[in-house]
Order: sequence, then structure tokens, then C-alpha cells
Amino acid sequence: MVFDYGQVISLPPDPKELDHISRRVGVEREKFESLFWSLRDKFDRGTITAREYYKDILSHLDVSMDDEGIDEIIAMDLASWRNINPGTACLMEEVKSAGYVLGILSNMPKEFLVWAKENLPVFSLPDTALFSCELNLLKPEEAIYRKLLSTLNLEGKEIVFFDDKPENIEGARALGIEAFLWDSPENARKTLASLEVKL
Repeated sequence: MVFDYGQVISLPPDPKELDHISRRVGVEREKFESLFWSLRDKFDRGTITAREYYKDILSHLDVSMDDEGIDEIIAMDLASWRNINPGTACLMEEVKSAGYVLGILSNMPKEFLVWAKENLPVFSLPDTALFSCELNLLKPEEAIYRKLLSTLNLEGKEIVFFDDKPENIEGARALGIEAFLWDSPENARKTLASLEVKL
């Protein structure tokens, strides 16, 4: 069983966080949020640092900010992803206890991953954990799913994968992985029961 991190293992970020960051930057939320997501791939891929990512956003917005200010908004951004969904953590623990191989497959920047490995107990659970920033690959690219298959040494039909983004589900299914769109731990349990997974 393989789980995405953002909005699967973690709770969704508080929508007000982007309001706070955009106000700190001094621009409208809609204008900031568009760049926040459209420029994030390189950050999650691990090919640029958090400072470089935010400097890129600020450059597009024609906003000047010193490193101290940039570090402040980086901290606000990363903190918004720290809250774990207790239902998912419980499900992962049950999967592990039942003897199934447990994994994480997530798009995640280096700065957050370093903090998470040191501070979030759920990161000690998986047998396998693959992160975009360490592989320089992103979901839904085919190569990241092939890396998952080779790391686990399993066929796609032997892997159940949960993710909150339809495009990531489609990318996994293209390689035969049993992938399902996440909406809650309760419905994930129903999905596993339908696959005769016994927890």
C-alpha cells in the first residue's frame, strides 16, 4: 500500500495561509496563488531551493524582499503542510501491522522533507519512501512510477496507491498500478475491503 503525503497523509493546508503569505508579499491572493502553483514544479523536483523558488515568484510579481522576509514566507508555506491526518496515520499503522509493504510516494521539496523526517513519526513507518526532490522526478511522470515498481520489485497490480490528484491516479494506472483517488481514510478502508485487503 502506497500513500501520497499532501492532503492524504497530511490534512489540507488552511486556506488562510495563502492569504497570510500574499499579504506579507503585498499582492492579491489570486495573483500570488497562480504563480505559487505554476512555478512550484522545480521546487518540488528538488532542482531549486526554497529561496530560489520564492525569488522567482517575487521576480514575476516585481516585488523586492530581503532574505529575512523570504525566509519568513518560506516558514509560513512549509508550516501549512505539517498537520497529519490522524485517520490516515492509523490506517498506515494497521497496514504495516497486517504485514503489507507500506510506502510513501510524494512530490515534496527538500526543505520540508528534511524537517518531516526529523519531526513526524509517520515518516518512520514506510518500508519504502520515494520523494520527488530526491529523485528529480515528479508525479505524474511515468519515470517516477517505474521507480516505484522497481524499488518495490512488484507488478503494478500488486500495488494499491492513494493520491488526491486525478492526474497522479491516471499516471499510476497507465502502468497497471491499482490507484484510487483519495477523499478520506474511511473511504480508503472501503476500497481496501473491496480488494479483500484484510487489516
